[in-house]
Amino acid sequence: MAIEPFDLATLPVPAQRAVAADAPPRLKQMAAKGVIPGVRPEGIVAVLAILTRDADPGIAQEAASTLAKLPAPVMNGALATDLHPWVIDCVARSYIGDRDTLARLLTLPRVDVETVEDLARLGEEFVSELVAINEDRLLRHPSIIAALYMNKATRMSTADRIVELAARNGVTVSGIPAWREVVSAIQDELISEASDEPLPEDTLFFEQHAVAEALAAESADDVFEEPAPGEEAVKERFKPLLARLQEMSVSQRVRRAMLGTKQERMLLVREQNKVVATAAARSPLMQEGDIAMIARNRNISDEVLRIIATSPIWLKSYHVKKNLVENSKTPVAIAAALITQLREADLKKLATDKNVSSAVQMAAKRHLQRRDH
Repeated sequence: MAIEPFDLATLPVPAQRAVAADAPPRLKQMAAKGVIPGVRPEGIVAVLAILTRDADPGIAQEAASTLAKLPAPVMNGALATDLHPWVIDCVARSYIGDRDTLARLLTLPRVDVETVEDLARLGEEFVSELVAINEDRLLRHPSIIAALYMNKATRMSTADRIVELAARNGVTVSGIPAWREVVSAIQDELISEASDEPLPEDTLFFEQHAVAEALAAESADDVFEEPAPGEEAVKERFKPLLARLQEMSVSQRVRRAMLGTKQERMLLVREQNKVVATAAARSPLMQEGDIAMIARNRNISDEVLRIIATSPIWLKSYHVKKNLVENSKTPVAIAAALITQLREADLKKLATDKNVSSAVQMAAKRHLQRRDH
């Protein structure tokens, strides 16, 4: 739902003249510098917000620059009034790095939920902390909880706390892909109270992110190697990454599974803890190539394979379907259902493949026979 558009007719007459499409260039230039005689602070801020969208790039740039560094008396005067939601949104984007201004904007009665969502999704750590303060707003708008949780800059302790808040109040956050796993992960964990400074679990989470991102930038190598047919081992360069993940709590690993690098997801999707593994499978960052690789792996839990096999997105891929059918860990009922979608050449191989179950072999043979008739 879009933010309510601003009605120019609500501006005082001098401000309306400054933003009119046919306003003299000099008048617009002066307004873009914040010079609008006879207009109160809230009107000046509104005019500057409007001019940041002006068709003239020079005017728009000048207005944006002025808005971002308004004198304190002007900004304080505007924030003491009932600013329009659209104006609040413009100011919030201009002051996303200013803690004090954002703190005041977030308490304004007409701040739009879309503005808060964007701040929660895009803001740095201190912005997330400001947004997370208002628990009533979080419960009324679970989309903000999702935006905070999925923002890598949000502290782990804050993510756990808002998840616990939602779960305790019976609120389902559909914007978090692995919501059930996220809630399950915190069941036996101690939820920390809000703190002015990051807690140890926050530091661990942020450090892990930095290490993983650096490693991902260095290499696109697969995480695993095969020392022998059918065996699987973590490559030496990724063992420190695995060790750091193993130091984390379940809730931390679940969040890394959804937000982390490809290497982290490929490590965590193999976890014996099904909560972590299924969270990795539901990560919005998973790519088709990753899923195809997972679908053929016999070290993956059947629950992860079931998630892949019931995803309309992944079943658009022929390679994913083929790998699922060929994987002996895939539940027989799922493999049998997918057989009907395979090419004849692949069906013929399956009919004699001793690496798949006899049930899958028979299903392939029966489908070939039906095609022949």
